[in-house]
Amino acid sequence: MTALDQLRDGSLPTGHVELEVTGMTCAACAARIEKKLNRLDGVTATVNYATEKAVVSFDAGAYVADDLIATVQSIGYDAHVPVPADTATATSPVGDGAAERALTDPLAQRLLVAALLGGPVLVVSMVSALQFRNWQWLTFALAAPVATWAAWPFHRAAWKNLRQGEASMDTLVSVGVLAAFGWSTYALFFTAAGDNGMTMEMSLFGRVGDDHHLYLEVASTTVALILAGRYFEARSKRTAGSALRALLERGASTARVLDDTGGEREVAAGDLRVGDRFVVRPGERIATDGVVVDGASSIDTSLVTGESLPRDVSAGDGVIGATINVDGRLIVRATRVGADTTLAQMARLVEQAQSGKAPVQRLADRIAGVFVPIVVALAATTLGVWAGRTGSFQDAMGPAMAVLIIACPCALGLATPTALLVGTGRGAQLGILIKGPEILESTRRVDTVVLDKTGTVTTGVMQVAAATPVHGADATALVRLAAAVESASEHPIARAIVAYARGLSIELPAVQSFRNEPGVGAHGDVDGRQVSVRRASAASHAGGAAAATLVEVVVDGEVVGTLALADTVKPDSAAGIAELRALGLRPVLLTGDNAAIAAAVASEVGIAADDVIADVLPTDKLRVVRELQQHGRVVAMVGDGVNDAAALAQADLGIAMGSGTDVAIEASDLTLVRAEVPAVADAVRLSRKTLATIKSNLFWAFAYNVAAIPLAASGALSPVVASAAMACSSVFVLSNSLRLRRFGT
Repeated sequence: MTALDQLRDGSLPTGHVELEVTGMTCAACAARIEKKLNRLDGVTATVNYATEKAVVSFDAGAYVADDLIATVQSIGYDAHVPVPADTATATSPVGDGAAERALTDPLAQRLLVAALLGGPVLVVSMVSALQFRNWQWLTFALAAPVATWAAWPFHRAAWKNLRQGEASMDTLVSVGVLAAFGWSTYALFFTAAGDNGMTMEMSLFGRVGDDHHLYLEVASTTVALILAGRYFEARSKRTAGSALRALLERGASTARVLDDTGGEREVAAGDLRVGDRFVVRPGERIATDGVVVDGASSIDTSLVTGESLPRDVSAGDGVIGATINVDGRLIVRATRVGADTTLAQMARLVEQAQSGKAPVQRLADRIAGVFVPIVVALAATTLGVWAGRTGSFQDAMGPAMAVLIIACPCALGLATPTALLVGTGRGAQLGILIKGPEILESTRRVDTVVLDKTGTVTTGVMQVAAATPVHGADATALVRLAAAVESASEHPIARAIVAYARGLSIELPAVQSFRNEPGVGAHGDVDGRQVSVRRASAASHAGGAAAATLVEVVVDGEVVGTLALADTVKPDSAAGIAELRALGLRPVLLTGDNAAIAAAVASEVGIAADDVIADVLPTDKLRVVRELQQHGRVVAMVGDGVNDAAALAQADLGIAMGSGTDVAIEASDLTLVRAEVPAVADAVRLSRKTLATIKSNLFWAFAYNVAAIPLAASGALSPVVASAAMACSSVFVLSNSLRLRRFGT
């Protein structure tokens, strides 16, 4: 039995580490590192190019983390163990994003240099009328920094590939740029191409031995175009750690700790210890998980649990850090702090779900992995054949250069980023934000859409659904008295009742002797009568709607009516569900609310009763998504709260409502600025269309190469025309991508 088998069956001591990997330029790099690590006996590794992380399990008796890092470094990349949470920045254990920005800023600098210097080279080289005396030397001076410094990432990656006996698109970029620049340098210094007054003439056919042609524009424009694609790809990856930062920033920063004498002292929330007692006033966030030891209040838990209604708590009840105390003073004893809190556990769930995604395999890299060595071999063969036929190495350079130039992968490199840019631009106009190309494949395969209820299918705002008087009381009078009392309260139910009264243009009288009884209701004197608005009794509930929250209005000790409040369904949710079904998708309603409320909402919007999952906690949402995936479903998750973040990250496609929290938005793959269910269907359609455009771009770019390379190798295609044809293929890709601008019109 090998060490790997022993590791899998549990007979070896196991270690687990997550490494941050740097130096990857494409999905092929991630595959190379993963393969290298997995060759170690007793090691299983998954490398994620999108998140730049490697998750490794290993035989703890044979390896330590430094051994794994050394293995990664041995093939030209770098890795390190992330900074532990207790030594990271105070605001977040994942830093402030400076590391991600440091990766993209050099790309921006190289792109700027390539564009500013390469632009004049392209114009002068392609337009004979602009070729002034000694123009070629100026273009050489402009192209040199582009072909060397700006293109350095490609050359470095090509060298790494060569050391491993492999090839990627970086190899072809490097070979093409160096070949074009190298031949141009040779021609300038050792042939008539460097003479005063030299001009380049366009020719449709190759001319063996013609040494007046330079290819500096090929070297410079290739670098600029490919760098542009890499830059926009890097920007989409810059926010890899933002979900965790946004999640942890939701917690309280300070707490008021009680000392033995009853005095209060303010401390940082991170300094709390288990057993500390701290005060939480109305409107404040609870600093950490704990148990109420004194006081009563309502707690807004929507941030963590997704519940649309505040939860009443009193002495002995547990509370969760980062939730909001609505209306009463509480004294809480800390039971969990730091990495043990519910909020920190949710952060870990988001991170684990993100790290568990399969590495992205870019189509362009897969094509280039086979195409590159073939092209290099064809160019070398062409050079040898023509040298043998003509007896002159110089005469053979034209056809060989034409092969390399016609194969230069500008179109391949532009296929994904241009379609993505146009698709995302159109999406922004429609209120759909697509984060990166890696999520498009998922949209094509998605067959199940899991929708969070609160804030997604429903408004997330309590509204009065019905006012029911009893004993002959008047409905308007009922609402008038209830709203008068609740006008002095900030409770969400109170705000809903007051808004309902104002919508009916009811003038509210003043309330006297107002008092709030947390967990029970509000009381006051209105027009000389004692009025209470309180939770409904069991008898009232028995006669009310199961999917609504009922409150009783009591006047001078007698119940005069009830008010039913509910989180209302958005007006376009039913139409959106129908559109999802038309796309062949199965809608599933997932919520932390009770089963009665969930069933009522599902019935209203057209979701089958079997596809309703209620009474779920944040960890349950993640579990539900995983179970659906384990049963072969490809899942899209739609949500808007912190409680949805882990499930959004775990899903094959995470879709966040733009009206929701930053955490949900950062953890998702798609964000809907229009917080409407129909926008989900639009997002799926646009993503599928963008993916189809990318695939057609790749096909035609590759087909162009296949058709043109034989012409170049035969000597029938001038290197200059090859360069122009290469540019035309790029124009075609751009034009095809621009068709996405008409999506939805």
